[in-house]
Amino acid sequence: MATKGRWQWAEVNKSNFSKIRTTIEAAFYGNNVELLTSRREAYKKAMKSPGTIVTDLPVYKPELLNLDEGTRILLFNDGATVGRFAGARKIIGMPGVNEDVLAEVLREAVYGTRYRKMYHAISYTGLHEDFIVKNHILIPEGFENTVYNWLLNFQDLTPEYAAMYERSKLIKEPDIYIFADPDWSHPDFPGGLALFDPNNNCAALLGLRYFGEFKKGTLTLGWSVGNRQGYVACHGGLKKYEFDNSKYVAAFFGLSGSGKSTLTHAKHNGKYKITIVHDDALVINLQDLSSIALEPSYFDKTSDYPLTSDDNKYLLTIQNCGATIDELGRVVPVMEDIRNGNGRAIKSKLWSPNRVDKIQEPVNAIFWIMKDPVLPPIVKIEDPVLASTMGATLATKRTSAEKLLPGVDPEALVFEPYANPFRTYPLSEDYQKFKALFEKGVECYIINTGFYLNKKVPKELTLEILEHIVERKANFVEWFGGLKIMEISGFEVRTSDYEYRELLKISLEKRLDFLKSKDIESQGYDRLPEECKRSILDLISHL
Repeated sequence: MATKGRWQWAEVNKSNFSKIRTTIEAAFYGNNVELLTSRREAYKKAMKSPGTIVTDLPVYKPELLNLDEGTRILLFNDGATVGRFAGARKIIGMPGVNEDVLAEVLREAVYGTRYRKMYHAISYTGLHEDFIVKNHILIPEGFENTVYNWLLNFQDLTPEYAAMYERSKLIKEPDIYIFADPDWSHPDFPGGLALFDPNNNCAALLGLRYFGEFKKGTLTLGWSVGNRQGYVACHGGLKKYEFDNSKYVAAFFGLSGSGKSTLTHAKHNGKYKITIVHDDALVINLQDLSSIALEPSYFDKTSDYPLTSDDNKYLLTIQNCGATIDELGRVVPVMEDIRNGNGRAIKSKLWSPNRVDKIQEPVNAIFWIMKDPVLPPIVKIEDPVLASTMGATLATKRTSAEKLLPGVDPEALVFEPYANPFRTYPLSEDYQKFKALFEKGVECYIINTGFYLNKKVPKELTLEILEHIVERKANFVEWFGGLKIMEISGFEVRTSDYEYRELLKISLEKRLDFLKSKDIESQGYDRLPEECKRSILDLISHL
């Protein structure tokens, strides 16, 4: 699967180009644009970019990453904002989003870069010929670190992947084009503007510096392509267990900080041969249930990795962390979120030696990772409607990866459908796709990695539960409404207790209210079928 980057003359018309697309792509051909064709070039420019901290830590095996011998880990820091800002997102096609007004804003933003050198870089989203999309980004001089990080996070144009792309089947989807100006400002958009035209595979990221906006902005469009091409867009991790001539493929869905990466990368003390597609971004083929990674690298938190951590060996770049001098006089990073919350680093694909670009075996189970204190450590759902509905009402708590508006309680329980706040199409499309997975026999579980009532669910218990499920030794008993649970010492579920039943009922009613809100918000753009509300009402009726 390859996207379209060149056009016959007869194709250059309104059928293939929108206002937003035309404005964005034209900027790439200006005489102030310099093409960066490799990570090596981008590194040299980032190293010299004002404000870059060149640490004395070497990149591990740079020759395997299309980098030169002697490449060092670069550190670059943003200002006050060190997380994504959902309020900046505007999606063409959604009710209330005025394309004409935003196109005018965009035209002025592009014009504003006329006297600045712009860098054009190219990468791929998707690491297999069955799903590989070409990306283009345009960003002003001064943001060389952003370009370098982007080329590290996504797949650069190596001979291997370029050949793969060339032999892929051309589909009716244009290349992705992203215009960016982090210095942009506008009184109507004080938090910046992330403008997406998903049907035309283009975006503008304006007034946004945090690299996560560029990573997730690119993925937003890649997932949108996948959704249209018969794939399930997954903001999750996926791994394959192999043992005793058996195989088990599990996918984990949860927001940043939920334990998604921890569960995906867990080695289970060597009990299994583990193969990983990715811990954050992938697609699942709705026909054969195979899975494909969208990125080679990892964009991970640095909070749990002090300077002494062995994992730091695989760092490529660091963002929003401190720096100091060690006893040998070397410049080294100060990690653990001392400078600010949500310190980040791009880790090499070499961090996980058991990585593959595609797992052909069909996915066996989906785990919704939730931090809802009324839920026991593990719940099994067998009804496809309820399974997909619980994914649509995935409960979690906000994290430092997000910039919150004043007055928003970071501890409040919130719902993020399928743990994916980057959707550019109606929520019902994800609902139907995940429901189809469950109808095909994919198992569904809710796994609570937070607290059950007032008791923390330890990571060791979660991993033990997973092992029982993977080895098909898990013993589930009926709970209520068709739900099943495991009987776990210390986490007894006393549904007969009135107070607990009321807490459970309140949690389910919040889900019901969330579903009802989708009937109204944005003129019902994300409305879900009535069967979703009925499935929750059925559970409430049993309480």
